[in-house]
Amino acid sequence: MGMVTFVDETTSGGRADGWEFEVAEERLALRELIRRRVFQEVAERRAAGLVKSTAQPDPEAQTETALAAFRRNGFLVLVGDRQVTDLDEVVDLPLGTEVTFLKLVALVGG
Repeated sequence: MGMVTFVDETTSGGRADGWEFEVAEERLALRELIRRRVFQEVAERRAAGLVKSTAQPDPEAQTETALAAFRRNGFLVLVGDRQVTDLDEVVDLPLGTEVTFLKLVALVGG
């Protein structure tokens, strides 16, 4: 098993602290990497008690929302220093790989 680091950034220069994620495979399709991240976030919110309503978030629905956002260029994904543009592209995940989710921010007036 290896560890990758997920990092969130914005085009305006914001960068959140990265968090490590355990991955058993050395290669995964980008679609699966996004799915696992979403499932982990939903599980962590549930465990932290951040979900207050009786309607728990559905990780499958949240994954579809994230994949749709990727398709419409709501965010880019960089694996190491390389942008991945196809959800079905299989990426190498050697130990210590940084996966950056770069949220695209609309320009003022644009």
